[in-house]
Amino acid sequence: MLSAILGERGGPLRILCLGAHCDDIEIGCGGTVLRLLAERPGSSVKWVALASTPEREQEARGCATEFLEAAASKEIIINSFRDGYLPFQGVEVKDFFESIKASTKPDLILTHHRHDRHQDHRLIAEMTWNTFRNHLVLEYEIPKYEGDLGTPNLFAPLPAATAQKKIDSILRHFKTQAGRGWFRAETFEAVMRLRGIECNAPEGLAEAFHANKIVL
Repeated sequence: MLSAILGERGGPLRILCLGAHCDDIEIGCGGTVLRLLAERPGSSVKWVALASTPEREQEARGCATEFLEAAASKEIIINSFRDGYLPFQGVEVKDFFESIKASTKPDLILTHHRHDRHQDHRLIAEMTWNTFRNHLVLEYEIPKYEGDLGTPNLFAPLPAATAQKKIDSILRHFKTQAGRGWFRAETFEAVMRLRGIECNAPEGLAEAFHANKIVL
């Protein structure tokens, strides 16, 4: 349970969200971000997506702004690396990560899973661990064609209203993805339902993470 690590009651958090693409953070951990902002008033968020186009950047900024309405402060960074080619821009991506590291001291980092089969996702996970050596890092999951959903070991139960807000916001903002067969409410709800079963979530919905290293 996420609360077992962060504590049932605590002060504001500094959260760093990292995503390879414009909708990754929302899909992978958007509900958890909404929950944490509701439970930890005064929290701040740095929200970073790497691969984008001008049209997708506009979508991403609108969606991120909606997700972060309850944040005490927020910074939304959308870069313009080429989708699908992040491993081949490794030097530039590493430089970008170092610039992020120099400007933030997060309590919690939410990033991709290191064993994700999408090359862009996997690189972001590797860069996260390479760059941030003394932080709590939780790796989220993305449903997709490769079928690489694994066995996460940390769960964040979600209120039904929070899960619905996540789904509604994603579908409302990311119009460029509407033609993709998997980009639908049923997909996003199904993953949260499955993880809700696995952690016996009170309202039957949850997001799940891979917690590779936790220092108490």
